[in-house]
Amino acid sequence: MKPCSDLQSLSHPLFDQYQIQVQIKRDDLIHPIISGNKWRKLKYNIEHIKQQHHQGIVSFGGSYSNHIHALAYAGHYKQFNTIGIIRGEPHYANNYTLQCAQKWGMKLIFVDRKTYRKRHETSYLAQLQQQFPNYFIVPEGGSNHLALPGVSEVCQELEAQTEFDTLITPVGSAGTLSGLILGDQGKHQLLGVAVLKQAQYLVNEINQFIGHHAQLTNWQLLTDYHGGGYGKFSSGDLSALKAFSEQTAIPFEPIYSGKMIVALLDLIKKNTFPAGHRIVLLHTGGLQGLHGLVEQQRIKADEWPLPPELPVQ
Repeated sequence: MKPCSDLQSLSHPLFDQYQIQVQIKRDDLIHPIISGNKWRKLKYNIEHIKQQHHQGIVSFGGSYSNHIHALAYAGHYKQFNTIGIIRGEPHYANNYTLQCAQKWGMKLIFVDRKTYRKRHETSYLAQLQQQFPNYFIVPEGGSNHLALPGVSEVCQELEAQTEFDTLITPVGSAGTLSGLILGDQGKHQLLGVAVLKQAQYLVNEINQFIGHHAQLTNWQLLTDYHGGGYGKFSSGDLSALKAFSEQTAIPFEPIYSGKMIVALLDLIKKNTFPAGHRIVLLHTGGLQGLHGLVEQQRIKADEWPLPPELPVQ
């Protein structure tokens, strides 16, 4: 694992046209499998279970979940047990993401959508805790209060790496943006690009995460770049992302960081940023999801750089 992810400058005709400086923090390169915000969110959760002598972690995710994929390998790598509560049917276990999770020792428990919706309910969590008494329960996406200090370290690293005006990140479960708000302490403009539909409720989630730091108001959640909903994207956005990836020689996927790129290009065209503005993008990883999109025939394997997997060691 690299202690600090690289920062790279990006060149693009649009940046030149609008006189914008754009850099990208390559959290996707932190670890070949536990990449991006997943490593940062899991870092202190793993320390916690080791200190408390928990047997392992129980968590939640869909059948192509980046979090489930990363957690399973983290358990294998750091030698603790993992259990995934998966939304969907048992035959989903044959897909790329969940085959990897099982290869790395994760036990999968499939539940229907009605049961999965209970994942935040106190009574359901108490039932799970009774079923797995020596396990620590981590929410979907890895977003809890132990995740925030790991994410906030992005800001400490950036202070040593560059000067900038705006930091942009994709937002799924709100843990990453919340950690950045706490780490930045009001020094820069923070923009979160929501990747799911009707995401305004995440504002309340963020306010709960930042708690008594509510005076930090230098952030905004953009909710118009979801592309039709979680996991959805238009052919136009996909083409634009593919072109951007080729122009910058940086791999992206269309579910998370890809929507951040689509938002960035649109915001620049709308003159959102003044000339000379300095932007940092946070690449939150999730490239393993490309394999699932190929399986579903939503993208073509020969048109996208698929990340390799490490063998079990």
